[in-house]
Amino acid sequence: IFSMHGLIQRYGYEKMIINRNNIIKLSENLSVDAEIKGRSLWQDAISRFLKNKAAVLSLVTILIILLFSFLGPYFAVWNNEEIDWSILGDIAALGSPSIETGHFFGTDELGRDLYSRVIQGTKISLMVGVVGAFIAVVVGTLYGAIAGYFGGRIDSIMMRLVDILMSIPYMFVLILLLVIFGRSIFMLFVGIGMISWLDMSRIVRGQTLSIRKKEFIEAAIATGVSNFTIIIRHIIPNLLGVVSVYATLLIPGMIITESFISFLGLGIQEPNTSWGALISEGADTIRYGTIWQLLFPLFFFVISLFSFFFLGDGLRDALDPKDR
Repeated sequence: IFSMHGLIQRYGYEKMIINRNNIIKLSENLSVDAEIKGRSLWQDAISRFLKNKAAVLSLVTILIILLFSFLGPYFAVWNNEEIDWSILGDIAALGSPSIETGHFFGTDELGRDLYSRVIQGTKISLMVGVVGAFIAVVVGTLYGAIAGYFGGRIDSIMMRLVDILMSIPYMFVLILLLVIFGRSIFMLFVGIGMISWLDMSRIVRGQTLSIRKKEFIEAAIATGVSNFTIIIRHIIPNLLGVVSVYATLLIPGMIITESFISFLGLGIQEPNTSWGALISEGADTIRYGTIWQLLFPLFFFVISLFSFFFLGDGLRDALDPKDR
């Protein structure tokens, strides 16, 4: 009241009316601005990701390949194990791609429909990549988070074990596992996943060392939260960005490893198949002019690898803008 009385005496009543109107307009503008909502970190990450055309196109490509693997069998005329006896034995007339015969991608040297076999190979190759990456992420994240959080002697012992395992050629270990326990899809999943977690554990351990001294971790310790709860509820959620990016980049590596093993004849066994097995068969019969037997599985293989790599780069840029 005394402030208003002093202003009236100094500036006059008319100027006070003008100031009052300006104050009202300012309050209205502030109320409008107060209605504007901020965006979370994940919303900012999604916005940055959508601006990356290569990453968005890669994501769409991966979704199309997944739809092809699940919906493709409904359009298939031949089963992946069914033999077309009308062309069997005639290498010169080996079934080329034809809509009339129902062999959309042609046939292999045994007269089996390549379209159905590519669908089956897509399922198995993607399954190996996703399951193997999932195993590597779960094991590596937990192992690296525990080592980085406790530090000291525990960290030293756990990391020396990782160094010893990394000194062993991973391809030798994978082949040894397949020879001892049998060449099954399950052992291929386990073998690839249990080898690939080593790099993940080192990455997670380094990130954990950088955040274990943060204020929210010290606050959790001060309030009596257990170490296990801190690792699961405070440390690992703050590593999801790095883990998700590395997991995306792990999938193509898993697919390449499986394809190489299958190319050597130690991976997926008949009647099942994969991209690596199909590429190996196509390379053997290309001298007969059956280019389609190599072209179609190689096309899906290359497109998928490029898509996963571009998707991983897009996620890295979106989740870690400081890296640019």
